[in-house]
Amino acid sequence: MRDLSRIFKAYDVRGVVPSEFDADIARRTGAAFVRLTGADRIVTAHDMRESSVPLAAAFAQGATEQGADVILAGLGSTDLLYFAAGSLDIPGAMFTASHNPAKYNGIKLCRAGAAPIGQETGLAEIREMVERGVPAGPGRRGSITERDLLADYVRHLHTLVDLSGIRPLTVAVDAGNGMGGLTVPATFDGLPLKVIPLFFELDGSFPNHEANPIEPANLRDLQAAVRASGADLGLAFDGDADRCFVVDERGEIVSPSVITALVADRELAREPGGTIIHNVIVSQGVPELVLERGGVPVRTRVGHSFIKAEMARTGAIFGGEHSGHFYFRDFWRADSGMLAALHVLAALGGQDRPLSQLLDGYARYSASGEINSEVADATAEMLAIEKRYAPNATAVDHLDGLTVTFADGSWFNLRPSNTEPLLRLNVEGPDDATMSRLRDEILAQVRSGKEA
Repeated sequence: MRDLSRIFKAYDVRGVVPSEFDADIARRTGAAFVRLTGADRIVTAHDMRESSVPLAAAFAQGATEQGADVILAGLGSTDLLYFAAGSLDIPGAMFTASHNPAKYNGIKLCRAGAAPIGQETGLAEIREMVERGVPAGPGRRGSITERDLLADYVRHLHTLVDLSGIRPLTVAVDAGNGMGGLTVPATFDGLPLKVIPLFFELDGSFPNHEANPIEPANLRDLQAAVRASGADLGLAFDGDADRCFVVDERGEIVSPSVITALVADRELAREPGGTIIHNVIVSQGVPELVLERGGVPVRTRVGHSFIKAEMARTGAIFGGEHSGHFYFRDFWRADSGMLAALHVLAALGGQDRPLSQLLDGYARYSASGEINSEVADATAEMLAIEKRYAPNATAVDHLDGLTVTFADGSWFNLRPSNTEPLLRLNVEGPDDATMSRLRDEILAQVRSGKEA
């Protein structure tokens, strides 16, 4: 068996099909998944990639060989799969490579109740079984049935965010040829929304742009559509629609930290004193607001399995990440781009100001956004950066990569990617000039003699 270290990541399986990830690995993973969870029933869903259907079928075969019954939810977003695993209280597997290019695919795994499976919570054991060989099943072969869960998913979302009485809104939506093209029409149906659709056709080759809204270039079509149509806002989803990015009525990109603050404010109004999770990259404006509203901010590592584990430990009501992932206790602590979008629509539609004015109080600092660089040795590069900046810092920590904080309120985080051969930089400062100066200094050192 080949070495699977390249595709078993920190919190999912992801690789190039078929050279790194193929049907045989998917079948073995399905069998190992059942062995790990001890489940007699599981649910799967898949995105629109051409390879997703055969990979999901192979996974189901492996699961049934271990005696488990498999419910095929078919085409769906990742948060639809989490809804299935939560509402049915059974383990689930989502076949997607999220925002990665078309040649990739992968699996996001969870236990019953949508509890995450990452390296420290079962993924390492699954990999070991796949590599060494999964023991034979009990002899009874499980069944495979199909079940459409889209309508149930939509009904549940509508119980979590009150959209009754909102004013009519015009919203441009860029689905990026991903699963938002399926879930957005179903979720927005019956609401007072005029939708301007961009790239709703399900196409895993991504013919228009990458389904990765954290990259500003992939938001240009949405920005142009908002400006041309006079829309009240724009929404962009990634390939598996578990992330959501927002563009205001001016066509300006809204930081996910600002959306985190907005939703945290709404959730704390509903449940005063609640705990809010934020990762190391989220703006310091988020914990400031949470404290001001009487809540408890908790800082954690980047990544859905880490966020969900911390939410379970603390009983947090909400969590947000810089990458456009938003987590909700009442959605089984899972991330849902659609649920975050509904919160934004409810907040905007419940008052008369434009979105940019509504969000003014939540945008407190200047941020660089995430900037990626390819480096030969990420560890050595981070040590060099720490050596240069730590002497003048007020705080240095290694919760996730390297975070360095300064007396003027600026800070930066530098960390290696869990899914790609990249070093990721995020910088924040009290103003544009301070942030830009620090950002450019660090990038100059990181990229000296290298291509970005």
